[in-house]
Amino acid sequence: MPRERSSRDASATSVVDRADVTQDVPSRDWDGMALVPEGEFLMGSEDRLAYPDDGEGPVRRVRMSSFRMDVFAVTNADFTRFVDESGYLTEAERLGSSLVFAGFLADDLEPKRGIGRAPWWRQVAGADWRHPEGPDSDIHSRGNHPVVHVTWNDAHAYATANGKRLPTEAEWEFAARGGLTCEPYPWGTELEPGGVHRMNVWQGQFPRRNTGADGYLGTCPVDAYPPNGYGLHNMTGNTWEWCADWFSRTFHTRDRRTNPRGPQAGTHKTTRGGSYLSHASYCRRYRVSARSGLPPDSSSGDLGFRCAAS
Repeated sequence: MPRERSSRDASATSVVDRADVTQDVPSRDWDGMALVPEGEFLMGSEDRLAYPDDGEGPVRRVRMSSFRMDVFAVTNADFTRFVDESGYLTEAERLGSSLVFAGFLADDLEPKRGIGRAPWWRQVAGADWRHPEGPDSDIHSRGNHPVVHVTWNDAHAYATANGKRLPTEAEWEFAARGGLTCEPYPWGTELEPGGVHRMNVWQGQFPRRNTGADGYLGTCPVDAYPPNGYGLHNMTGNTWEWCADWFSRTFHTRDRRTNPRGPQAGTHKTTRGGSYLSHASYCRRYRVSARSGLPPDSSSGDLGFRCAAS
């Protein structure tokens, strides 16, 4: 498979200038959370963009209590502080490997075999949150980028240590919509209104060529795009975000319609938002109603999180 460039080249993550790890890092204290007001919304989608097999529909009216949501996804700088204070070791670090997009790997680092039905992923020894593209990469110029290679268990540990929690799936979608009704994106109907990019997703032909037309080839800063109506940045694109709920294709449609939660047990946790690898040709899951699920010990270079609080 042709690759864009080596992970040893800093531009593998961005094709625009990035702030240093010590500069322009958004605030991550309680003041860094937005208040999402109580209200009702229409959850899910049945439009032509939806994936019925994912359980996006049927559309149902859901009532939500108010809560707080992180304005930004948890950054590398945030996670560094957490690790420095707690000594926490992520699951990828303990395992000794994690999934990296093949297009970011140098020829001498890339394993020959892909991963199951997603051959663009490679299990790379030494890949973790500190080394997103493998052992020779680092996050020194990505302090204000979302932390990646974190499992659900890692995200839960971070949230708990900070007196917060992961959002429920309903909270995530309610917050991502920003007060809009039945729109596919946090800003409205069009993917690129007026030809302007509003999120970090794949541009070009997946998985062979990413033009970087939106300014990025990998992750981007957590405040790279304007916020939605609730003041939340980058709710779609950039990285998938872990939610608290176990994933089910049917349970959420018949559970309670006030502050709903997923089933009490399962094998996969829900993820939301899509990532910089999402593309209309194979994965339109960069929409506010789109959903997916992964085992809670999964980690990859496009998987992060943000926190919520009651």
